[in-house]
Amino acid sequence: MHLSLIALCLLNFWPAPAANPAAPEYCYLEGAVYVEEVAAFAKYRVYVQDIESFADLVVYREESESFADAPGRWYITDNRAFADFSIHIEEVENFADFSIAYTDFRSAAGCK
Repeated sequence: MHLSLIALCLLNFWPAPAANPAAPEYCYLEGAVYVEEVAAFAKYRVYVQDIESFADLVVYREESESFADAPGRWYITDNRAFADFSIHIEEVENFADFSIAYTDFRSAAGCK
């Protein structure tokens, strides 16, 4: 009995496994997004793909910030102070950190 109690106590200090250590950082982006006009001010540089299959991340544009609570669900804000992160839309794909494609379906949002 004492050994099982000690084992339970030790499990509390065991590190939890990562959700997906191989997934890139952009796979977890969610929330309010501010679109910067100057690339140097943005946290991420993105390229917009026309086809979802070619994009690294599929994005669903939410109408309300409160619904942008899962990866790939973004609310575009006009106020930099309220944004969770900022992006700059790149014209050249090779200059971008990753590519996105917009979708009309909430369930399709996220990484491939």
